[in-house]
Amino acid sequence: MAINHLDSPIGRIADNVVGFARVLRACGLPVGPGAVIDALNALRLIDIGHRADVFSTLQAVFVTRHDHALIFAQAFNVFFCITEDTEERKNMLDPLPPPDPARKPPPSASRRVLEALSQPAITSEREAPREQESRPSVSDLEVLQKKDFAQMSAAEMCEVARLIARMKLPQARLRSRRARPDSRGLRLDLRRTLRGGLRTGGHIVDIHRLGRIGRSAPIVALLDISGSMTEYTRVFLHFLHAITNGHRRISAFLFGTRLTNVTRALRARDPDEALAACSSVVEDWAGGTRIATSLHNFNKLWGRRVLAQGAIVLLITDGLEREADSKLAFEMDRLHRSCRRLIWLNPLLRYDGFEPKAQGIKMMLPHVDDFRRVHNLLSIEGLVAALSETPRPHGRDSSARTLNEWHHARSR
Repeated sequence: MAINHLDSPIGRIADNVVGFARVLRACGLPVGPGAVIDALNALRLIDIGHRADVFSTLQAVFVTRHDHALIFAQAFNVFFCITEDTEERKNMLDPLPPPDPARKPPPSASRRVLEALSQPAITSEREAPREQESRPSVSDLEVLQKKDFAQMSAAEMCEVARLIARMKLPQARLRSRRARPDSRGLRLDLRRTLRGGLRTGGHIVDIHRLGRIGRSAPIVALLDISGSMTEYTRVFLHFLHAITNGHRRISAFLFGTRLTNVTRALRARDPDEALAACSSVVEDWAGGTRIATSLHNFNKLWGRRVLAQGAIVLLITDGLEREADSKLAFEMDRLHRSCRRLIWLNPLLRYDGFEPKAQGIKMMLPHVDDFRRVHNLLSIEGLVAALSETPRPHGRDSSARTLNEWHHARSR
């Protein structure tokens, strides 16, 4: 028979389960009051002296998606941290105690779990209203939208990541050459029309038409992860993760001194898992910058694979090339001619007195269709709006026209 310890003062089970549910909600898991009640009822049916049984029971109630299992396991191991001492097994469901050098260190947890555990209102139900008071107001959101990413605190960066995940993702559509039955189409479907006429002996003929199939425009992102872009890399990775999960035709590459394909790593549903996977495969994080070499490797190895079918390229870099020569201009021109639209996102445009004086920027700028700033939420929202528009192929003189218009706008 299962032992019922829910009403015992030893474990304070109810308070701890409520606090653990708050941690899971702060981590992004959809845990509501009903799930907490179900968890308490389920714990009455097991022997809480076995940690594995408690873990499996709470996991069955609180975890509804496979990608949430890792976050739940990390939060459980940290929140219900115990040692291997048998005298402490009776208090195995006590909250995390203060750090003690003699204790065995807790298992490694993700950044999201550690930040959720650092919140003051996770163990006391009396402090629950503070969760709503801590939400940013309308004025706070306006300030956050205009604030530079480089000047944000860790809490503000977390809020920015949540806002980026909620953005309406780009839905630009391209018209392919393939056709499908469409009553409003412009082409005559002669085969279906003749077959329909044979059924009636030619007395009544229904005209069938064909329309072009629309498909989403592919997006290819090239993100600079050099030391000069460190303050913006994490935000851009959150943005790429958001559009990757909402858009199947996304390819992402990171480059510093070498090029790394992180498309598969960003497909993880959990953002922390995706960023951790990216950091594990990248070897030149926060190092130097070799834009020409990286673009050469991309054009040679990946250009024909990912730039087909009218792809839009997002080049996210400050353009501070270590070895700026004619090779950089050649690779930029080759990239520009291979895609439908090339958008350069440069954080340096946040400065009002910015001028393209660096040799690398001068060589790259004539080969882009759009030159945009990307340093706050407003600039990312503008980028999403631009990507949602129907892309048009660039002409021969579109690059020079973009450069002249930019200089004219800066001279006003």
